[in-house]
Amino acid sequence: MEWSTVEDWLLSHGVRILIILLVSAILYYVLRKVIPSALQITVRRRGKSKKAEEEAEKRIQTLSRIFTGTGAIIIVITAGFMILSELGINIYPMLAGFGVIGVALGFGAQYLIRDLIAGFFVLVENQYNIGDWVSVAGIDGSVQEINMRRTVLRDFDGTVHVVPNGEIKTASNYSKEWARVNLNISVAYGTDLDHAIAVINRVGAEMAKAEHWRSLIKSPPQALRVDNLGDSGIDIKVLGQTKPIRQWEVMGELRKRLKLAFDEEGIEIPWPHTKVYFGTTPPPRAPTEVPAPPIPPSEVLPPDGEGAE
Repeated sequence: MEWSTVEDWLLSHGVRILIILLVSAILYYVLRKVIPSALQITVRRRGKSKKAEEEAEKRIQTLSRIFTGTGAIIIVITAGFMILSELGINIYPMLAGFGVIGVALGFGAQYLIRDLIAGFFVLVENQYNIGDWVSVAGIDGSVQEINMRRTVLRDFDGTVHVVPNGEIKTASNYSKEWARVNLNISVAYGTDLDHAIAVINRVGAEMAKAEHWRSLIKSPPQALRVDNLGDSGIDIKVLGQTKPIRQWEVMGELRKRLKLAFDEEGIEIPWPHTKVYFGTTPPPRAPTEVPAPPIPPSEVLPPDGEGAE
């Protein structure tokens, strides 16, 4: 091959391939800049009166990853086919082959299609976003990644779980706008309940005003009702509202403060116990009558009844 031929090819097809790569890079750069900005405007405008700022931020982050990733795949596939065409490779048989392969795989890709459809509804319905603490498919964890096919969770132990979206029948989101303090506090049966409830409400109100906790507590924890008469004590239901995912932290601090307050107020927190009675055997009673003397054998009637009157 002569150098002039190579030069002609580079000046024609080589320049076009370079332009394709350059345009693809520009499109991907624009995609990464435009999508987050557009979502910032759209999501914040729609959720201004309904969602907290953190919820909108998580929603933007989740949708940005999905749209940017999908757009990048489309750009790469389109640029690849255009470059193959410039290299003189006929792409139409390849497209036809992909179509036949796609039909063949379609019969065995039912689970993949199910995952994609389920993932679509997870995103459209805003069931959860990256950073939320959720329970899906029997697994509790923080959402690390989400796309059309799968959801990636990390649990309390740091274990990463990959859950296909088609396996998700029920999604429980612990991070939607607010969370709740929900616990039972037990007191002994001899406790003045009005006094115990007053102490619980006072401790909850003081905690809600404390410097660190006031930013986490939306409504102070307080006694709702006498919830149960248990075997060892009386349960008092305590409710309150916190920021998402902070309810466990708040409940732990509330238990500690209530224990200290109960000790100061002389309120007993019961524990399971059993009363055992060690009785003594009562003494035998004295007879009230003298036993009758035994009947002499001569006075006993014979079996056939002889001698009877």
